[in-house]
Amino acid sequence: MNSINMEILIKLGISAVFGLIIGLERELKRKPVGLKTSLVICIVSCLLTIVSIESAYMFPNSDKVKITMDPLRLAAQIVSGIGFLGAGVILRRGNDSISGLTTAAMIWGAAGIGIAVGAGFYLEAFAGVALLIISVEFIPFLMKLIGPKQLREKEIMLQLFIRDKGQIDIAITSLMERNYIIRRVRIKDLDNGDHLVQILVAVDYREKTTDVYSYVSSFKGVKKVEVESIS
Repeated sequence: MNSINMEILIKLGISAVFGLIIGLERELKRKPVGLKTSLVICIVSCLLTIVSIESAYMFPNSDKVKITMDPLRLAAQIVSGIGFLGAGVILRRGNDSISGLTTAAMIWGAAGIGIAVGAGFYLEAFAGVALLIISVEFIPFLMKLIGPKQLREKEIMLQLFIRDKGQIDIAITSLMERNYIIRRVRIKDLDNGDHLVQILVAVDYREKTTDVYSYVSSFKGVKKVEVESIS
């Protein structure tokens, strides 16, 4: 095995390790794109980059035909092509909230790490992986401790089923008295005569969703409660 083949295997091995790190972070959070997907993206991106670079110098020039190829032309298509995978993990929920953006960005990042390794930028790729993990794991935690108030809040969607219209204002007032920040209110009349009140509230990140449920369930006139933590 010559030195070129060994270098290619080393590049693929390094990209697999970096893909493993990114995949583990997503896997531990039970995200749609986990270990296997990140490994495939990182390794194949590295492989395509190697093929793109090597093939650019594979065809020699002659007196009749002058062949010029961009060494990273194939690798450049990875960046745009990976968008199809990213779009597949972005979901729009029934409450109009968007989820999956971070996972889509991590897919794009895994492809970028693979390209960097395939092009021989090992130190840059290592720094990129380290900064990715720090950005998605430690920075949000730090912001919840010392960041602005908006970053120390989490959003909860409340769905209240109320019979009497007069109780709707009372419920909203009670939420405001507890210092919950009301972001959005939607009221819908149901066929059985009840009223569905959907309220998006922002609460302190330390407050448990179960505590919010217990508080809202105690409202007079509320027949049923559904609570969903958005962030």
